[in-house]
Amino acid sequence: MPDEIESLTAAPAGGVPNHPKWPALVVRSGAAPEDMGATFAANGWGGTWEWTVYDFHHYHPESHEVLGVSAGTATIALGGEDDRALEVTAGDVMILPAGFGHKRLAASEDFAVVGAYPPGQESPEIARADEGRVKEALGKIRAVPRPTCPLGRGIIEDRWTE
Repeated sequence: MPDEIESLTAAPAGGVPNHPKWPALVVRSGAAPEDMGATFAANGWGGTWEWTVYDFHHYHPESHEVLGVSAGTATIALGGEDDRALEVTAGDVMILPAGFGHKRLAASEDFAVVGAYPPGQESPEIARADEGRVKEALGKIRAVPRPTCPLGRGIIEDRWTE
């Protein structure tokens, strides 16, 4: 994976807890679009699917998630109500720690992502933004360990420190 990596942090906002310690990571041209699923599997991530990103704020309180853009372009909101709008294109990879909010704002007709999760987290809960659940969700999020399976060249290990 190349060296252009963006780290994005976000405080709880609009019913989305976000991760209290670890940033979302965006790796530009992180993998060949046609090889996203194979790249994730080769690094131990499973529960792979290919589709899109939901058009509502959501997060996974007990799972980290990697999203690789396999086709097209999109504007993805990261973080919740005070979103950071992020333009992504085929080949880009987003690594989201547990609890980090995301939502599709706009997309080309051919937009698709491949998603995957660390071992033991392959069937994530999809939690919608909800102010009443943030405190409970933060307890779950803090309990999710850093993945033991890397995505290459220390991307997670160097940025998600204990």
